[in-house]
Amino acid sequence: QVQLVESGGGLVQAGGSLRLSCAASGRTFSTYSMGWFRQAPGKERQFVAAISRSGITTYYADSVKGRSTISRDNAKNTVYLQMNSLKPEDTAVYYCAADSGAARLGINYYSTDAIYDYWGQGTQVTVSS
Repeated sequence: QVQLVESGGGLVQAGGSLRLSCAASGRTFSTYSMGWFRQAPGKERQFVAAISRSGITTYYADSVKGRSTISRDNAKNTVYLQMNSLKPEDTAVYYCAADSGAARLGINYYSTDAIYDYWGQGTQVTVSS
């Protein structure tokens, strides 16, 4: 079992930056691949980024590629999402998720929300124009 708690969301003007954090409980954080997803009102949950257990491999949705960076600190049981050049269309609730499955490769796998076993409660990001 792992519990995930997101933080760092807020209101920011277009062009600004935010750094989201997701703190995980437990002593096995390094055995989980981690992902970030977002959900805007009236829309389906959408993949944002994912990172392998070691942090070496990362994946990004095209909508955030070049503007966002996912990273993790296994010593601190925390995964981060640095978002720059924010746009109003980035407005959503952002969720982190943990996948306890065997290590795999490929964005098609990590962008599928069904593979994640644990989810945080989400943090709101609002980008004003």
